[in-house]
Amino acid sequence: MFDQLKRMATLVTVVEQGSFGAAARSLGTTTSAVSQQIRALEQDLGVALLARTTRQLSLTTAGAAFHRECLAMVEAARRADQALQTMKDAPVGELRMTAPAGFVPHLSKGLAPLLLRHPDLKLHLHAEDAMSDLVGQRIDLALRFGRLPDSNWVARRLGSVAMVLCASPAYLARCGQPEHPDEVGPHEFVALDTGLAPQLIGVQYQGKGPVHQLKWPVRVSGNNQSWVQQMCEAGLGVALLAEWDVREALLTGALVRVLPAWSAPTLDVYAVMQPRSARTPKVRVVIDLLAGLVTQSGHVQAHS
Repeated sequence: MFDQLKRMATLVTVVEQGSFGAAARSLGTTTSAVSQQIRALEQDLGVALLARTTRQLSLTTAGAAFHRECLAMVEAARRADQALQTMKDAPVGELRMTAPAGFVPHLSKGLAPLLLRHPDLKLHLHAEDAMSDLVGQRIDLALRFGRLPDSNWVARRLGSVAMVLCASPAYLARCGQPEHPDEVGPHEFVALDTGLAPQLIGVQYQGKGPVHQLKWPVRVSGNNQSWVQQMCEAGLGVALLAEWDVREALLTGALVRVLPAWSAPTLDVYAVMQPRSARTPKVRVVIDLLAGLVTQSGHVQAHS
């Protein structure tokens, strides 16, 4: 059966190309092999399919009728192949992703249109600021900020986030605005604590010169960046926050820059993927989205 289908496809190619030689080149075989396929097909059917002259080939009456059915078969096979290629290139299936909870509002703005464009793509988002068990939770893609632990996962740097020291007006009215990072005084931190290394904050004057470590004690800590910002706005201490998260609070006056002439290091943004899923369309399309979100933010320097 398979041999017969192959011969039928060969007949379609001969008619499309106009000669045995051209068909052979198209199929990547020899002219004699094509001729043998057509002869075998005619012998099996018991009719002549092609009228051969020294200058051209033409279908016989029986050959024309048979060719129509062969052509329908080949076109169906081509459509099936095209559908498979489309499926291979389109984002389909479930994507399991994790991202810091504070980044979810930014992420939602981009993911919703993406999911609407690709109805066969499903998404499960695990939002938390602590490092997830990526293998145990079957995560395909993780958005990570800061230094990455060593692993065999694939990481793509998307950009870096500007970080700023902030406090509420009420806190500064009570404790004063520090003039130098070495100043201890009454100041305290509201700190992000994800259970890994303690948060160490070093600043440089206008981004240059020696680094001064802030040695203020931590009064309030938590593993959720949004909660840290809320506690900071409530007047419980100074916090190091992503500039894109505090943009509105700085504009409204809910927060004020602390040590505005001193710069904290930027925070690198990474997309981290399991090696087996790094090249899949569903992961690629979301990474492109994330890179776009980073590029569009006025407070993030995109990776070039």
